[in-house]
Amino acid sequence: MPDFIHDGVLTLCTNPVLPPMTFMDHAGGDVPAGVDIDLARALATYWHARLEISSMDFTGLFPSLMAGRCSLVASGVARLPSRERNFDAVPYLDTAMVVVAPVTAVPIAGMADLSGQHVAVQAGTSYAAMLERQNEILIARHRLPIEIDQYPTEDAVVQQVLLERDFAFISQDVEVSFRQKQLHGRVHVILRADDPDYRQFALYIHKDPHDRDALQRAVASLSGDGQLNAITRRWSLVAGDATALSSGHDAVFAWHDFFSALTSLSFLRGAALTLGLALASHATAIVISVPMALRLDGRAGLLRSFLHLYVYLFRAVPTLLQLLFVWNALPQFCPVFRHAWFTPFFAAWISLSLNESAYQVEINRSALASVDAGQVAAARALGMRGRQIYRYVIFPQALRIALPPTVNDFITLLKTTSLASVISLHELLSVAQMDVARSFEFTEYYAAALVYYLLMVLSFIMVQRWMERRFGWNMGHAHER
Repeated sequence: MPDFIHDGVLTLCTNPVLPPMTFMDHAGGDVPAGVDIDLARALATYWHARLEISSMDFTGLFPSLMAGRCSLVASGVARLPSRERNFDAVPYLDTAMVVVAPVTAVPIAGMADLSGQHVAVQAGTSYAAMLERQNEILIARHRLPIEIDQYPTEDAVVQQVLLERDFAFISQDVEVSFRQKQLHGRVHVILRADDPDYRQFALYIHKDPHDRDALQRAVASLSGDGQLNAITRRWSLVAGDATALSSGHDAVFAWHDFFSALTSLSFLRGAALTLGLALASHATAIVISVPMALRLDGRAGLLRSFLHLYVYLFRAVPTLLQLLFVWNALPQFCPVFRHAWFTPFFAAWISLSLNESAYQVEINRSALASVDAGQVAAARALGMRGRQIYRYVIFPQALRIALPPTVNDFITLLKTTSLASVISLHELLSVAQMDVARSFEFTEYYAAALVYYLLMVLSFIMVQRWMERRFGWNMGHAHER
């Protein structure tokens, strides 16, 4: 039993957008399928452990492994010496790197023939670094470098070539073979690279000789008794095989898939999670920002300087970077955040709340400062105490002023929650992206997500208008008096 199995649980980190290795094999799927998933289940059975799968963005796989959120990474990841400096890798399947271009493109002899061309790769993979090394050779030979375009998901990479924005994309032969029907014969392999760094898929774990040996023995056992061969046969790469994905719709909007997505439980859950995260984060931001706004308008001091720094820091740093820092970097130096309670939702809630409070505090400060100082003086003359002045004089008037920008800020936050997909939160956009990766029906699933966002935003715009009428000043009656 390897030490990376804790309490009888084998935790797997994967990025389910690379069929047939790991992907959602049907619309609205919650659990990934594919070669890697079947292999992980076989390993869990071999060790009499329970498998838990954590789906996330590719760039988060190795940081999550380092942070201890998972014990195993299996996501169609090539065995590379650069990765083996920090992690142990156990190979389990042969593969080859391929360059894929439109069907009209002629085959090339080597990577150098991509000189001056735009090539798409998935962000976070090693392909970009490999192309950079190739560019150094090209520049030394006084040739144009390869233009490297990086995209967040594998399906987005393929789409750039289908739309002819890029000349070619780089992937592994297994994916291209599995996607034959989806690609409609519009692309073909122009180079099957014989690169020694891209000949095997590997499972990655923490560096530990005992665990590596245990994993090697387990993989060898599964290979020896035929289980590994049965898994690869199940996800056959032969063209036209019954397990291949459906052909989809070429240049035709699939209304059935669009309406199925609109009414699917996965999209409803994704929308509910998006809305819940936005409401929780904004409510927390308001609670944090009100006392901050009061203190920032007070006398100078160390606390006031710290709050100014807080507001400046969270407004200056991109929200995506804050999310990645809280999820991937925080557990590195604070082990308490490595435990199961620190979920993607909780991490996104913390990050978005802190980020939003930096903006909300400025709204509250402006609203509080807009209340006429004469009214405060009059309230004191009437014998009101400080709390009574805030409760009956300042806050009611400030609320009316802060209401419109606060709701506008919430609508912006509602859309910002889509960034949480990079830390494996299955909110609305993440659900749409997984269905797109499965089917290549970009328009249908993104349109369904767009409808959900429109309905949510429209609902809050209507609430905003009602609240403005309910709590706003009646200027007509004011002039009459």
